[in-house]
Formats: sequence, C-alpha cells, structure tokens
Amino acid sequence: MNVTTPASGPAERRAATLVMACLGVFVAYLPVTTVAVSLPAIQAALGATTAQLSWVQDAFVLPMAAFILTAGVFGDVHGRKKVYLAGLLSSAAGAAVALSAHSVQVLWVGQALAGLGAAALLPTTLALISHAVPDHRERGKFIGLWATSLLVALAVGPLIAGVILDHAAWRWIYLLSIPVPLLAAGIAARLLPDSRAPHGRRLDWPGQLTAMSAVTALVYGVIEGGAGSFTDVEVLVALCVAVAAGAGFVFAERRSDDPMLDLSLFRSPAFTATTLVAMITFLGLIGFFFLLSLYFGLVQQLDTLQAAWRLLMVTAAAILAGLPAGRLMHRVPPRVMITGGLLVVSGALFSLTGIDAGTSFVSIAWRLALLGLGMGAVLTPMTATAVGSVPYHLAGMAAAGNNAFRQVGGALGPAVLGALLTTKALGTLPGHLADAGVTEATRRSVVATAGADGLGAVARLDLGADTGRALGALSDAFLDGLHLCLVVAGSLTLLAALVSVVLLRAPRKTAPAPVAVGAPADRTVVSPRS
Repeated sequence: MNVTTPASGPAERRAATLVMACLGVFVAYLPVTTVAVSLPAIQAALGATTAQLSWVQDAFVLPMAAFILTAGVFGDVHGRKKVYLAGLLSSAAGAAVALSAHSVQVLWVGQALAGLGAAALLPTTLALISHAVPDHRERGKFIGLWATSLLVALAVGPLIAGVILDHAAWRWIYLLSIPVPLLAAGIAARLLPDSRAPHGRRLDWPGQLTAMSAVTALVYGVIEGGAGSFTDVEVLVALCVAVAAGAGFVFAERRSDDPMLDLSLFRSPAFTATTLVAMITFLGLIGFFFLLSLYFGLVQQLDTLQAAWRLLMVTAAAILAGLPAGRLMHRVPPRVMITGGLLVVSGALFSLTGIDAGTSFVSIAWRLALLGLGMGAVLTPMTATAVGSVPYHLAGMAAAGNNAFRQVGGALGPAVLGALLTTKALGTLPGHLADAGVTEATRRSVVATAGADGLGAVARLDLGADTGRALGALSDAFLDGLHLCLVVAGSLTLLAALVSVVLLRAPRKTAPAPVAVGAPADRTVVSPRS
C-alpha cells in the first residue's frame, strides 16, 4: 500500500529519505569523537579514574550494542519514522543531561541516553535507505553518502570540542547535540515518509533480554577486570553471566518463530565476513582512538584543539577515500576493497608504534592519514555488502545485526585496550621512576596513586622537586602500554583482513526474491504531514 500527498512524488520521497538518513547518522556519531578528544578535560574536572573514563565511552556504546537489534525490530513493526524520531529526541535528551552533569555518574546517564538514541538511529537510517532504494547497485551509492556523513560527524566532533574547550568548560561540548537533533526531528516529522517491514514481525523479548545481559556483563567484566583483577569474584561472575546469556541468546533465537536476529543470516559467508570484520575492526580502532586522546593529553600535553587537528587527519583522509567507494565497489570486488583497506589500516597502526613524547605533527600526521585512507576504503563496502548479501526483506535485520556486532566491538575496544595499557604501564612504572632518579617515598606514592585512581591522577600530585621526573617516567610507562596496544590493534586488523580473504567471495548476480502471492508488500505511509 502506498499513500502519498500530491506534492510528494517518488523522487522527492527518496531525496528526503537520503537527507534524513545522513542527518540521523551524523547525530548518532557526533558524540563519539567529541567526547573522545575531551576525555583529558573531563578526567581533570571530575577526577575520574581510567576505569571511570572508560565507562564514559562505554556508557554511550553499550546501549547502542544492546538495543540496536530491538530498535530495528521496533521500526519494522511500528514504523521506521517513529523510531527515527524517538532516536533524535533521546539523543537530544542525553546531551541535555550530560551538559548539566556535575559528576561522572550523571555523565554516564547522559551518555547512555544518547547511546539509546544512536541505537534507534543507526538501523533505522539504513533500513530507510534500503526501502527507498531497492536496487542494490544504486543503493551502494546511497550507503556511500551515509558512510560519508558518519565520517563527517567523526571529523567535526574534535574541532567543535577543541574550540569550545578553549573558551568554556567541558560540559558545553554537548550544546550542539541538543538543537541539531531537535531541528532534524522537526524536519523529519514533516518530510520523512514512513515504512515498515514487508512481513509482519513481533518483538523478541527473550532475545532482547539475553543479548542485553550478555553484552553488558561482558563489557563490565572486561573493564572491571582491567581496573582490578580478572580473578575478582564480581569479574568472574560477570564473565560467566556473559557466557550463559550468550548461549541463552542463541537458544532463544533458534527456537523463536520471529527472532530478533535470524541466525540463518550467518549462512551467508558475505554477511558473516562483514559482521566479523566490523566487530574486530571496531574493537581495535575505537580502543585506539580512546588511547590516542589520552596520549595527546597525558604524554604530549596538547590542548584539545591541537589534538583535534591531529585526529582530523584520520577522518579527513577517510572521507576522501570513502566518497568514491560507493561507485568503485561495482568495479572493484568488495573483497579486494575491504581486505586492501584493512591491510592499510594495519600498516598504519604498526607504524604508530614508533611515536613517543616528542613526535612532531608531521611525523604523526602521515601515519594517521594512512589510517584514515584504509578506514574510508573499508566502511562503505563493508556496510553495503552486509545489507546486500541477504534477501531484500531481511535487509533491515542485516543492517541492525551488522551494526550491533560493530558496536559490541566498539564497546569492548576501550575496555580491552584500556585494561592492557593500564596493566602494562603499572608494571613498568616503578622501573621508569627508579631510572629517573625519583626518591623511594615518591615512587611508592606515585605507584599507589596510579594503581588506585588511574594514570591521569599522577599528573595532579604535588611531588615537589620530583614532579618533572615523575611525570617523565609516567609518560614513558604510558608509551609502553600504548605501544603494546598498537601491536594488538594492528594484529586484530590483520585478523579481520584474513577473515575477509577467507569468507568473502565474488557476489553472484541474483534477481530480487519474488514476494509470495498474498504476502504484504513493503508499505510506505506518508501522512498529510509527511
């Protein structure tokens, strides 16, 4: 059934859908780098430990990973426009709470609300594009623009934060994230056509509860294990809950008549490959960005705007590489683009193991630009292949599933690499302090403070004549941890490239699956206000 107003033809609806999809993913990803580059300022203002700082990032990413599949089903059942609008409003509400936060706990709440908004926006925007552009070749161009909007959000976030932190407190980095989604919601309420899945779906509560429990318990266990010990009772319990809930999710989805994530999707090697690549890659890259922001603040002592210009090298290069990716993927096999891009990313990460406290802008800029070029070459074909490798009526579920696993990797990234960095740095810190000539009493104080309150807390200690030597030793210990994490992130990217080579195959040309007689068609409903 198609109901349209006289002033709203197919071309206009398609254009409105594309604009709203790009604006939605921009709103969803704007907080990622805006907050990441501001972490040193947030840590200094709120006195947060490294583990608490990890939760600032993960409070946003965790709801994205836990609820993204449910949001996709809500859109299929109740209308994607409604879920899209709810996502925008939740993003604005989260930014408002974070802006008013005077403690790290309230900041977590704001980040979580924004993460819920992003969980609603990501699958909905891709499902809207898939509905508006059924031809998979043309859809690749639209997904390329969607991916470019994502990268633009990542690019402007640090610059916005840098300008604001030069003139105001950290909380004002959230100011722009209030009017932009509200304005987008006002436009979408008027112009965005609604759509639903072509086949009736129901909410899968057992799948949702087990997925949410598994993701939350896993990330909690990794963060707290890194901050303390993986033999702590609460950490072991959390990891056991994660395993049990994960098994429960598989059991629930296999028995469900209407699963939240149809496990038969994984029979497609292309979907399996792109999902694994997304999770592994984002685990390494999001964790890397988390640590890179700390490196700029703690080791190089840069202000936020200086750090932002360096991060811009990544996103600007990614945009340059991503713009033609949607067109190229019809000439160059996705397997080649994805694998080649991942190899470039891996090489860039390994090259960054040569950075130290005195690394110049030029020396680090080319490495970060290389990283961005690889990212830009991967993102569009990875997303388009995941959506295009399954039957048309499952495109929305495939998009949500791919995004969900991507966000699980993104949530684990800061947790895993943050834990690795902290463990390595605390292990080498006493030796660096001794080599620097720091007195025994000061060494004990520094090590105790770093272990209890995080590495950043050492910078706030008044150590008298030992201050300069202690901070130098802290910088060296941090670099030890960072170099280890870069090797791990580079190795993970190589693993993702191997998955791409093994599982991705040249796509077979198939016609769209016919709709069975009597099956409901994908519905577009444009109200008088649409």
